[in-house]
Amino acid sequence: MKQIKSLLLSILLIQSMLTMAQTQDKMPQDEETKAAINAYKAADVELNSVYNQILKMYSADAEFLKNLRESQNIWIKFRTAELKTKFPERGPGEYGSVYTMCVNDFLTEMTIQRTTTLKDWIKGTYEGDVCSGSVKIN
Repeated sequence: MKQIKSLLLSILLIQSMLTMAQTQDKMPQDEETKAAINAYKAADVELNSVYNQILKMYSADAEFLKNLRESQNIWIKFRTAELKTKFPERGPGEYGSVYTMCVNDFLTEMTIQRTTTLKDWIKGTYEGDVCSGSVKIN
């Protein structure tokens, strides 16, 4: 059931992003920026929800939780570095009025990718998966 809800949420988020892209010429720039900010906020909420679910599901595995926290902290640093790589700080106005929208679109994409990665620990794996590592067997 959780997998279906997550899949539906992901589909709705992608659908809204596609709709936003298709209507970009018709939508005022401020509205595009607000939509990009809201999409990032939604993606971040889902990421935090998935992360917290994993913390609860694996609460008995202290070593895993330590490593998960470290991994998440490194990912946050990576996300920041990737953003700086995509949009180096070159002074005010360098990227124009679409800067905020573009930054939020980029952060949304990265956050959705991270959430997808983390969902493996919620979905679990099958009996006999010899490479499952810390992922629980369903």
